[in-house]
Amino acid sequence: MKRATCYLVSVCLIFMVSSLWAQPVKRLYLANDDHTDYMWTGNEAQYDTVFVRMLDYYLNQIDSTQHNPDDFQARFNCDGSYWLRTYQKFRSPAQFERLIGRIRTGHISSPLNGLVSTYGGQPTEAVLRGMYYAGQLERQWNLRFRLAVCMENQTLPLGLSSLWAGSGAKYSWRGVCGCASRISNVSLAHRRNQLYRYMGQDGRHVTMKWYNRPIYNGRTLGGYAEARREKAPTDIVGDMGKVVEDMTAMCNTLSEESTYPFNVAGAFGYGWDDLDTYVSPPFIKAAQQYSTDTRKVRVSNEEDFFADVERTYAKLPAESVSYGNEWDLYPVSMNETTAHIRRATEKLRSAEALSALVSLKDSTFGRDLQEARNLAWEAYGLYWEHDWTADGPVSKKDRANWQTKLHHRIVGYVDTLFNRGTLAMGQQLKKTDNQRFYVFNSLNWSRTDAADVAYAGTGPVRVIDLETNREVVSQRIQKGGKTFVRILAENVPSVGYKVYEIQQGAGKKQPDAAQIMGEFIQNEYFRIRLKKSGVISELYDRKANNRQLVRMQNARLLNDLGTKNPEAGNPLVIEDKGPVSVTLKAVSNDPIAHTVRVTLFANNPSRIDIEDSIQANFGDVKTWSFSLNLTNPTTNHEELGAILTARKETRGGHYASQNARYDWQTFNHFADVGEPNYGVTISNQDCSFFKLGQSAPDSLWETSSQFNALAGGQVDTYGSGKKDTLRLGIYNQNGAKALRYHFALTTRSSAFNALTAMKFSLEHQNPLVTGAVTGTQSVFPETTFSLLKTDAPSVLLWSLKPSEEGIKNGLIARFWNLEKTTTTPTLNLALPVRRAWQTTHIETNEQELSPADNQLKTSFNGRQLNTYRLQF
Repeated sequence: MKRATCYLVSVCLIFMVSSLWAQPVKRLYLANDDHTDYMWTGNEAQYDTVFVRMLDYYLNQIDSTQHNPDDFQARFNCDGSYWLRTYQKFRSPAQFERLIGRIRTGHISSPLNGLVSTYGGQPTEAVLRGMYYAGQLERQWNLRFRLAVCMENQTLPLGLSSLWAGSGAKYSWRGVCGCASRISNVSLAHRRNQLYRYMGQDGRHVTMKWYNRPIYNGRTLGGYAEARREKAPTDIVGDMGKVVEDMTAMCNTLSEESTYPFNVAGAFGYGWDDLDTYVSPPFIKAAQQYSTDTRKVRVSNEEDFFADVERTYAKLPAESVSYGNEWDLYPVSMNETTAHIRRATEKLRSAEALSALVSLKDSTFGRDLQEARNLAWEAYGLYWEHDWTADGPVSKKDRANWQTKLHHRIVGYVDTLFNRGTLAMGQQLKKTDNQRFYVFNSLNWSRTDAADVAYAGTGPVRVIDLETNREVVSQRIQKGGKTFVRILAENVPSVGYKVYEIQQGAGKKQPDAAQIMGEFIQNEYFRIRLKKSGVISELYDRKANNRQLVRMQNARLLNDLGTKNPEAGNPLVIEDKGPVSVTLKAVSNDPIAHTVRVTLFANNPSRIDIEDSIQANFGDVKTWSFSLNLTNPTTNHEELGAILTARKETRGGHYASQNARYDWQTFNHFADVGEPNYGVTISNQDCSFFKLGQSAPDSLWETSSQFNALAGGQVDTYGSGKKDTLRLGIYNQNGAKALRYHFALTTRSSAFNALTAMKFSLEHQNPLVTGAVTGTQSVFPETTFSLLKTDAPSVLLWSLKPSEEGIKNGLIARFWNLEKTTTTPTLNLALPVRRAWQTTHIETNEQELSPADNQLKTSFNGRQLNTYRLQF
């Protein structure tokens, strides 16, 4: 009997020991942050005050616990670099240096992003500029910021991963609200991966922690305040103990059915919707109290969690899908304000390219604009802050006024830089007795397009291309009550200019660019019927056997704002008519006061420009519908940092098959709706989103041939079905009565090509720039100049600008390879390149390169953005 007992004891001991070996010590990380609900829980002054006070508090806590064992030292995590910006503004240089010191020791962490933002509606360049302050700190203090966050909102774009990784981020975490959402809590509770590589189309990734959000009243893992179970716990340490138990139970490396097969877990965030939190001692006490022989609990700076994951789990699953848009949608409740920022972001391309050329000859150019520039970058990081729901303690009026202030900072800086650059470029070219002007092309391929120059003279004129000494096609037009000469500028070089001269006397007679017959405007490519209401009821592709491209769907035609009577409106007006372009205008009050201008061009007969505007305030949701006569088409579109196919991943697309919202897709430069070998490309400058057919939050109409561009409105309500429902966003477009929209259409008779679609859109949205020649001598060549060319057509110049630290540190050039395959283009410069680096997108040097005279060899993955520093 004793032998049997001893045997059983031995077996039990062996089983216990083997179990210990099978179940390693679990490493659990508790990370404290305050979760910033800027201009929701508190206004600017309140948050700026608590940012400073909280950082003072946590710095003192760090100092007082620095001799504790490493796991039990105080740490704090900012959820935006705007915390650091505010501290720098309101504290002394010595105090800010103390803060930097604690970032360096790993006791304070900060992400690249300015605040907690939504990203789905942002232009790609806006995302990057919003992280520029962190880049400035990196270079000034020899730091690297490896975190980037996007939380509370339930959805997430695909391409953001590439932009973050390309800016130097390695890690991110998400916790969602599960509130004010059209995505069910059941869906949020079951994610495919909770720890994975968030992978962009270029192969770059960040390691993402995004836990399931359980369905019960208390908040914990998967939310944005994971280190907290109760809203107002009476026992904070005990409440954290429940979180530790949740993580302990979640870590399961033994069961094949485990949804989290890792022994490392992190509970990040404490602030919930509080204005401020001072809870350093409870974090330390919880880590001490709940650490055991089989469980190690650490007060975390978040990066330590990810470093542990990297060491332990080298092979994580990857995700390259978009989850659609939700809170991203609410900036369209002030659509003209948001659209103006979108237009300014595009205008920035030409403004900075001009300043790059000017700065090469005048290193003092724009120095006095540094503060305005920094405020503009800061505004990019704040404008899409996630609380556009505007349903909190801060009033909708105050929120709207704040958004307007940020808008003024961005637009004001861009306009100033553009106007100064245009003037300064003209001062670097020699004037003559006849009026001369230059035409500048900010894109990196030679272009032939219309260009408008202001002209106050009378009588007939002709315009001479000084490079060829030949007359160019020209006409007079009216814009905004002013007179311009519009020319057909041919072969304007890549990132360069040509100079023209206006001479008195009649020019050669040329045929009009298009013909108008009643409601029809046509050229060799298209025949378009514009109704008095501004609706296009017929559109024939004359190069495709007069194929009719309009088919009514859901009572909508093409460029249809929701008119009830296509004949409702004033008589059509021929606004401009000449050999460069012809414009036909419609004005109507059905369904609301609006104006439509349709323009055809001689140089680009395959492009239809549509300029829409609304001249009245509205409070409902409005769309511009494009109902196309296509059979089961596929839609491709630019998101941010990615080109998506608007289908679920299970059917060959880029949208997640679960946990996603499907009714509104991101509408950046273009969308293309087409059959396998025929389609329509739509260039867009002002709308942030579009809807396919009657797509709903849980249903994507993947093969719809009706495309609805979101013109504005509050698309969601909170508390639907209750007596008092709240429309999320700002009411009635914040009073706006003048809203503008710019579209361009073309057709293709081949398979969809992202490069072709993007180039078409960039040409539409980046018109050739003109400026008066006013210099006393030519600093640049008198007739033509090209700064930069590439030998790979697929690589498009995305941004060219002087370095943030000034032209002495070179020019910054960002390119995007639009093909899916790798390429190794050579950059050809007009000047010898002395030194060159590949940098992050926020301009921190990463790898020195080896230029050869005027050339630099580069390498791109498919669909990759790269940024370079060039010193001449």
